[in-house]
Amino acid sequence: KKFHGRKTANGETYDMYAFTAAHKYLPFNTILIVENIANGKTVQVRINDRGPYKKGRILDLSYSAAKKIDMIDTGTAKITAKIVKLGQ
Repeated sequence: KKFHGRKTANGETYDMYAFTAAHKYLPFNTILIVENIANGKTVQVRINDRGPYKKGRILDLSYSAAKKIDMIDTGTAKITAKIVKLGQ
């Protein structure tokens, strides 16, 4: 919530209620299907920011994306991510 309204790396305003994510190097506007391995729930997200910068993490999901796959309480989860459309 502390990032809501701030600028993302691609210049957009971060909206915690949008289905977006941060990745270190995937092109902006890449669309991914992210699955929480623990419960099988999925969410489609669009890459609009850079990160995460913590060791062992590959994606930072927006609040709504994380909520949709039930990872708000845990904060992190083992996931799979599949590219639907590579951004340009």
